[in-house]
Amino acid sequence: MRTDVQSFLCAIQDGIATVALNRPDRKNPLTFESYAELRDWFRDLVYADDVNVVIFASNGGNFSSGGDVHDIIGPLTKMTMKELLAFTRMTGDLVKAIVNCGKPVIAAVDGVCVGAGAIIAMASDLRIATPDAKCAFLFTRVGLAGCDMGACAILPRIIGQGRAAELLYTGRSFSADEGAAWGFYNKVAADLDAEALAMATRIAAGPNFGHMMTKTMLAQEWSMSIDQAIEAEAQAQAICMQTADFERAYNAFVAKDKPVFQGD
Repeated sequence: MRTDVQSFLCAIQDGIATVALNRPDRKNPLTFESYAELRDWFRDLVYADDVNVVIFASNGGNFSSGGDVHDIIGPLTKMTMKELLAFTRMTGDLVKAIVNCGKPVIAAVDGVCVGAGAIIAMASDLRIATPDAKCAFLFTRVGLAGCDMGACAILPRIIGQGRAAELLYTGRSFSADEGAAWGFYNKVAADLDAEALAMATRIAAGPNFGHMMTKTMLAQEWSMSIDQAIEAEAQAQAICMQTADFERAYNAFVAKDKPVFQGD
């Protein structure tokens, strides 16, 4: 997987890719360029054998302040409807790419996490926050609807319809403790980097083909009936039973040893 990106930071080690926006002086806003490059990077991740899990990290004490006021919001006020729709589709494609990348994504949230930054955290599979994290879906505060980049579809699934409605109507920020109580955050930790790395390391050591199947089913089964979901999981699990990792797990169990998964 390529690390020679231009608009964000990217490093890969031991099957863990760490990415972060890289404008800490501005609390890491997104630009037209970073939206598009992140979208393409996550799309390519589907085919990357050297990455098993992704940490979307904070940088300089903040996760992201969302779309850049000067580089994005200003120019949007001067665009035609066709240009605006191309932009909103492109930002939505970033969420689709994160959801469909085939790798578990952990958002490590510190400080400001608002607007499109909150959407990236929402689109991730797991979220860890520092006690200082402040998250807000503040689209209504800039005169827009709360239904941005899949927020009305995904956020209620994480925290419930009523809580999501409040956040999307008011645009208010919520604390790390609130987020943890609602299930938005999986954990609140002072040492964010260590906690995110520990979680990523544990996931990366698991059956990564199986993780890909789990992520796929988590995304697809919301639009299935119970009968369809059970059948889809039967097929997915039968496929996983043909992997070498499944046999390795059995042999390790018989030998009273810990399996070493290799993702095949």
